[in-house]
This record gives sequence, structure tokens and C-alpha cells, in this order.
Amino acid sequence: MQAPFQFSRQTNYYRGKVRDVYTIADKYMVMIASNRISAFDHILPKPIPYKGAVLNKVA
Repeated sequence: MQAPFQFSRQTNYYRGKVRDVYTIADKYMVMIASNRISAFDHILPKPIPYKGAVLNKVA
């Protein structure tokens, strides 16, 4: 899978349901939260307010 971004010294990339995770130089991890909406593998009809902020706090 081709990563949307390419970081210098990037060694790995993972695309989850709502986050993209990049590993840099096998030392750093960069997590980018997206606006993809997922709940139990169903697409929701309306966005959830502050969902990204809440998910980042519990991660």
C-alpha cells in the first residue's frame, strides 16, 4: 500500500480505520488522525462531534 505522505527515513506505514501510522527510522511513530468514520465496521450517516479529539486522548 502506498502511503499518502513520504517522510524522510520512513521505515513503515500502516493505515487503520481512522488513523495512519508512520514509523520513522524505526525510532519514531507519527500518528495522523483522519476524518474517516468507523464504528463496528459500519459507515455512519453523520459525523460524531469531537470524535478525533476523544480517540486521540484514549489512544
